[in-house]
Amino acid sequence: MTEEKKTVKKTAAKTTKKAAPAKTTAKKADVEVKLSNATYATGKRKDSVARVYLIAGKGQIIVNGIPMTEYFRRPVLQMIIAQPFGITKRETAYDVHAIVMGGGLSGQAGAVKHGISKALEKAEPDLRKTLKSAGFLTRDSRVVERKHFGRHKARRSTQFSKR
Repeated sequence: MTEEKKTVKKTAAKTTKKAAPAKTTAKKADVEVKLSNATYATGKRKDSVARVYLIAGKGQIIVNGIPMTEYFRRPVLQMIIAQPFGITKRETAYDVHAIVMGGGLSGQAGAVKHGISKALEKAEPDLRKTLKSAGFLTRDSRVVERKHFGRHKARRSTQFSKR
């Protein structure tokens, strides 16, 4: 009897493990179908890289599978991401799906903003002048300076000793 219970428990455990991935693959496939007709662009800022997909929709922004307001909790970062839509008056015209990697939150927000701007330009070439004059199509090339030999940090030198 104990052997029968063990086999029943093992089979029950196997079926529960297999059922969970099937649901996630269905969601991934659903997202892939939606993104197949999307406008794609890559945005960069500091060490962050954002892959941005722009789809005609209601203005929903999703970053790494999470709504923008939950991923970027600071209002300043949310404002940075919404700038390209505000300047072109397209707040509710497109949905955004962004996949961001690397860097911190401010760099990621800048990368998403750059990607959205480039995707908007691809979707509607008439907006290029507006986005370009605002400086949204230019990649912000400022990065952290490397540490130099003989220094404490990039520029911080050793403490001066008079005696």
